[in-house]
Amino acid sequence: MTNSAGTPEGPGRTERWRPVRVLTLAVFALAGLIFVTSFNTAKGTNIRTDASLLRLSDLIEERSHKNAGLDESTSALRSQVDTLAARDDGSTRAEDARLDALEAAAGTTEVSGSGLTVTLNDAPPNARAAPGYPEPQANDLVIHQQDLQAVVNALWQGGAEGIRVMDQRLISTSAVRCVGNTLILQGRVYSPPYKITAVGDRGKLNRALAGSPAIQNYQLYVKAYGLGWKVDEHRAVTLPGYSGTVDLHYAKPVS
Repeated sequence: MTNSAGTPEGPGRTERWRPVRVLTLAVFALAGLIFVTSFNTAKGTNIRTDASLLRLSDLIEERSHKNAGLDESTSALRSQVDTLAARDDGSTRAEDARLDALEAAAGTTEVSGSGLTVTLNDAPPNARAAPGYPEPQANDLVIHQQDLQAVVNALWQGGAEGIRVMDQRLISTSAVRCVGNTLILQGRVYSPPYKITAVGDRGKLNRALAGSPAIQNYQLYVKAYGLGWKVDEHRAVTLPGYSGTVDLHYAKPVS
Protein backbone atom coordinates (compact mmCIF):
# COMPACT_ATOMS: atom_id res chain seq x y z
CA MET A 1 0.00 0.00 0.00
CA THR A 2 1.33 3.50 -0.79
CA ASN A 3 0.50 6.96 0.46
CA SER A 4 -0.46 9.87 -1.73
CA ALA A 5 3.20 10.88 -2.19
CA GLY A 6 4.26 7.41 -3.28
CA THR A 7 6.48 6.78 -0.26
CA PRO A 8 6.58 3.12 0.93
CA GLU A 9 5.03 2.40 4.35
CA GLY A 10 4.68 -0.64 6.51
CA PRO A 11 6.10 -2.61 9.45
CA GLY A 12 9.24 -3.61 7.50
CA ARG A 13 10.49 -0.06 7.06
CA THR A 14 14.09 0.61 8.29
CA GLU A 15 15.55 4.01 9.10
CA ARG A 16 19.07 4.94 8.00
CA TRP A 17 21.46 6.43 10.60
CA ARG A 18 23.04 9.47 9.08
CA PRO A 19 26.69 10.19 9.97
CA VAL A 20 25.73 13.59 11.39
CA ARG A 21 23.32 12.01 13.88
CA VAL A 22 25.90 9.43 14.95
CA LEU A 23 28.52 12.14 15.49
CA THR A 24 26.06 14.25 17.52
CA LEU A 25 25.19 11.35 19.81
CA ALA A 26 28.89 10.56 20.32
CA VAL A 27 29.59 14.16 21.34
CA PHE A 28 26.76 14.11 23.91
CA ALA A 29 27.98 10.79 25.29
CA LEU A 30 31.54 12.12 25.66
CA ALA A 31 30.28 15.27 27.38
CA GLY A 32 28.32 13.17 29.84
CA LEU A 33 31.39 11.09 30.62
CA ILE A 34 33.42 14.25 31.29
CA PHE A 35 30.76 15.63 33.64
CA VAL A 36 30.62 12.36 35.61
CA THR A 37 34.41 12.18 35.88
CA SER A 38 34.62 15.79 37.03
CA PHE A 39 31.96 15.19 39.68
CA ASN A 40 33.73 12.10 41.03
CA THR A 41 37.05 13.97 41.16
CA ALA A 42 35.69 17.07 42.88
CA LYS A 43 33.50 15.23 45.43
CA GLY A 44 31.62 18.41 46.14
CA THR A 45 34.66 20.71 46.21
CA ASN A 46 35.89 23.39 43.89
CA ILE A 47 38.69 21.58 42.11
CA ARG A 48 40.24 24.83 40.89
CA THR A 49 40.26 26.94 44.02
CA ASP A 50 39.43 24.75 47.04
CA ALA A 51 42.05 25.46 49.74
CA SER A 52 41.78 21.94 51.16
CA LEU A 53 43.67 20.55 48.18
CA LEU A 54 47.25 21.10 49.31
CA ARG A 55 49.93 21.85 46.81
CA LEU A 56 52.77 19.38 46.63
CA SER A 57 55.13 21.84 48.30
CA ASP A 58 52.73 22.20 51.23
CA LEU A 59 52.56 18.43 51.61
CA ILE A 60 56.35 18.13 51.56
CA GLU A 61 56.68 20.86 54.18
CA GLU A 62 54.08 19.17 56.39
CA ARG A 63 55.85 15.81 56.17
CA SER A 64 59.17 17.51 56.90
CA HIS A 65 57.89 18.92 60.21
CA LYS A 66 56.41 15.54 61.09
CA ASN A 67 59.68 13.77 60.33
CA ALA A 68 61.59 16.29 62.45
CA GLY A 69 59.39 15.40 65.44
CA LEU A 70 59.88 11.70 64.80
CA ASP A 71 63.65 12.19 64.63
CA GLU A 72 63.60 13.81 68.07
CA SER A 73 61.55 10.94 69.50
CA THR A 74 63.87 8.37 67.94
CA SER A 75 66.93 10.13 69.36
CA ALA A 76 65.45 10.15 72.86
CA LEU A 77 64.55 6.46 72.67
CA ARG A 78 68.00 5.58 71.31
CA SER A 79 69.61 7.40 74.24
CA GLN A 80 67.50 5.42 76.69
CA VAL A 81 68.40 2.14 74.99
CA ASP A 82 72.12 2.99 75.05
CA THR A 83 71.92 3.86 78.74
CA LEU A 84 70.20 0.58 79.60
CA ALA A 85 72.62 -1.41 77.44
CA ALA A 86 75.63 0.20 79.09
CA ARG A 87 74.58 -0.94 82.57
CA ASP A 88 75.35 -4.61 82.03
CA ASP A 89 75.70 -5.93 78.51
CA GLY A 90 77.97 -8.84 79.37
CA SER A 91 80.56 -7.93 76.72
CA THR A 92 84.33 -7.81 77.08
CA ARG A 93 86.46 -4.68 76.74
CA ALA A 94 87.69 -5.86 73.34
CA GLU A 95 84.13 -6.30 72.15
CA ASP A 96 83.19 -2.88 73.48
CA ALA A 97 86.15 -1.31 71.66
CA ARG A 98 85.18 -3.02 68.41
CA LEU A 99 81.58 -1.83 68.81
CA ASP A 100 82.76 1.74 69.46
CA ALA A 101 84.85 1.64 66.28
CA LEU A 102 81.89 0.36 64.26
CA GLU A 103 79.60 3.06 65.66
CA ALA A 104 82.16 5.76 64.78
CA ALA A 105 82.44 4.46 61.22
CA ALA A 106 78.66 4.26 60.92
CA GLY A 107 78.24 7.89 62.02
CA THR A 108 75.97 7.14 64.96
CA THR A 109 78.30 8.65 67.57
CA GLU A 110 79.51 12.18 68.16
CA VAL A 111 82.74 13.25 66.47
CA SER A 112 84.90 16.28 67.35
CA GLY A 113 88.00 17.94 65.98
CA SER A 114 89.18 20.60 63.58
CA GLY A 115 87.21 21.09 60.41
CA LEU A 116 85.47 23.51 58.09
CA THR A 117 82.05 24.57 56.83
CA VAL A 118 81.19 25.16 53.17
CA THR A 119 78.19 27.40 52.46
CA LEU A 120 76.44 27.34 49.09
CA ASN A 121 73.77 29.87 48.16
CA ASP A 122 71.67 30.97 45.20
CA ALA A 123 72.70 34.06 43.26
CA PRO A 124 71.06 37.38 44.23
CA PRO A 125 67.61 38.01 42.71
CA ASN A 126 68.97 40.82 40.52
CA ALA A 127 72.08 38.92 39.42
CA ARG A 128 73.60 39.92 36.09
CA ALA A 129 76.42 38.36 34.14
CA ALA A 130 79.96 39.51 34.80
CA PRO A 131 81.72 41.15 31.84
CA GLY A 132 82.59 38.59 29.19
CA TYR A 133 79.91 36.06 30.17
CA PRO A 134 76.49 35.45 28.55
CA GLU A 135 73.35 36.54 30.34
CA PRO A 136 72.26 33.82 32.80
CA GLN A 137 69.38 31.41 32.44
CA ALA A 138 67.22 30.59 35.46
CA ASN A 139 69.13 27.35 36.13
CA ASP A 140 72.42 29.24 36.25
CA LEU A 141 71.36 31.16 39.35
CA VAL A 142 70.38 28.37 41.76
CA ILE A 143 72.11 25.57 43.66
CA HIS A 144 71.63 22.14 42.13
CA GLN A 145 71.86 18.64 43.54
CA GLN A 146 75.17 18.00 41.82
CA ASP A 147 76.70 21.05 43.51
CA LEU A 148 75.90 19.71 46.97
CA GLN A 149 77.02 16.23 46.03
CA ALA A 150 80.31 17.60 44.67
CA VAL A 151 81.12 19.24 48.01
CA VAL A 152 80.16 16.17 50.04
CA ASN A 153 82.17 13.83 47.81
CA ALA A 154 85.23 16.09 47.91
CA LEU A 155 85.13 16.27 51.70
CA TRP A 156 84.94 12.47 51.97
CA GLN A 157 87.88 12.21 49.58
CA GLY A 158 89.75 14.71 51.77
CA GLY A 159 89.54 12.31 54.71
CA ALA A 160 86.56 13.74 56.59
CA GLU A 161 85.82 11.82 59.78
CA GLY A 162 82.21 12.97 59.70
CA ILE A 163 79.98 15.29 57.65
CA ARG A 164 76.86 17.20 58.58
CA VAL A 165 74.57 18.76 55.96
CA MET A 166 72.46 21.50 57.53
CA ASP A 167 71.59 19.96 60.93
CA GLN A 168 71.81 16.28 59.97
CA ARG A 169 74.75 13.91 60.18
CA LEU A 170 75.39 11.88 57.03
CA ILE A 171 75.69 8.09 57.13
CA SER A 172 76.33 5.50 54.43
CA THR A 173 72.66 5.38 53.38
CA SER A 174 72.13 9.16 53.28
CA ALA A 175 71.03 10.56 49.91
CA VAL A 176 71.52 14.24 49.09
CA ARG A 177 68.65 15.02 46.72
CA CYS A 178 67.04 18.22 45.46
CA VAL A 179 63.47 18.74 44.29
CA GLY A 180 63.09 22.09 42.60
CA ASN A 181 64.94 24.63 44.70
CA THR A 182 64.83 22.64 47.94
CA LEU A 183 66.99 19.96 49.49
CA ILE A 184 65.35 16.77 50.77
CA LEU A 185 67.58 14.92 53.21
CA GLN A 186 66.44 11.95 55.27
CA GLY A 187 62.80 12.97 55.09
CA ARG A 188 63.26 16.67 55.87
CA VAL A 189 63.21 19.72 53.60
CA TYR A 190 65.72 22.60 53.53
CA SER A 191 66.12 25.80 51.54
CA PRO A 192 69.34 27.68 50.70
CA PRO A 193 71.77 28.73 51.96
CA TYR A 194 73.10 25.20 52.41
CA LYS A 195 75.79 24.54 55.04
CA ILE A 196 78.03 21.47 54.88
CA THR A 197 80.33 20.91 57.86
CA ALA A 198 83.14 18.34 58.00
CA VAL A 199 85.48 17.23 60.77
CA GLY A 200 89.00 16.42 59.62
CA ASP A 201 92.39 17.82 58.69
CA ARG A 202 91.68 21.30 57.34
CA GLY A 203 94.59 21.28 54.91
CA LYS A 204 93.52 17.99 53.31
CA LEU A 205 89.87 19.08 53.18
CA ASN A 206 90.76 22.38 51.47
CA ARG A 207 93.00 20.62 48.94
CA ALA A 208 90.23 18.14 48.15
CA LEU A 209 87.78 20.99 47.53
CA ALA A 210 90.25 22.85 45.31
CA GLY A 211 91.09 19.71 43.32
CA SER A 212 87.49 18.68 42.54
CA PRO A 213 86.63 19.22 38.83
CA ALA A 214 82.94 19.56 39.70
CA ILE A 215 83.70 22.31 42.23
CA GLN A 216 86.02 24.03 39.77
CA ASN A 217 83.10 24.15 37.33
CA TYR A 218 80.87 25.55 40.09
CA GLN A 219 83.44 28.27 40.76
CA LEU A 220 82.98 29.49 37.18
CA TYR A 221 79.33 30.21 37.96
CA VAL A 222 80.37 31.90 41.19
CA LYS A 223 82.56 34.24 39.17
CA ALA A 224 80.10 34.72 36.29
CA TYR A 225 76.75 35.04 38.07
CA GLY A 226 77.40 35.46 41.79
CA LEU A 227 76.45 32.04 43.16
CA GLY A 228 77.35 31.83 46.84
CA TRP A 229 80.55 30.08 47.95
CA LYS A 230 82.12 30.46 51.38
CA VAL A 231 84.53 28.31 53.40
CA ASP A 232 84.86 28.85 57.16
CA GLU A 233 87.58 26.97 59.05
CA HIS A 234 87.13 25.69 62.61
CA ARG A 235 89.80 24.87 65.15
CA ALA A 236 87.25 22.76 66.98
CA VAL A 237 83.83 21.60 65.89
CA THR A 238 81.51 18.84 67.12
CA LEU A 239 79.10 16.87 64.99
CA PRO A 240 76.32 14.96 66.78
CA GLY A 241 75.77 11.33 65.90
CA TYR A 242 73.04 10.31 63.50
CA SER A 243 69.90 9.59 65.51
CA GLY A 244 67.44 8.32 62.90
CA THR A 245 66.64 4.77 61.91
CA VAL A 246 69.41 2.63 60.48
CA ASP A 247 67.23 -0.24 59.30
CA LEU A 248 67.76 -1.22 55.66
CA HIS A 249 64.54 -1.72 53.75
CA TYR A 250 65.91 -2.45 50.28
CA ALA A 251 69.62 -3.27 50.47
CA LYS A 252 70.69 -6.84 51.18
CA PRO A 253 74.13 -8.14 52.17
CA VAL A 254 76.08 -9.96 49.48
CA SER A 255 76.68 -13.57 50.49
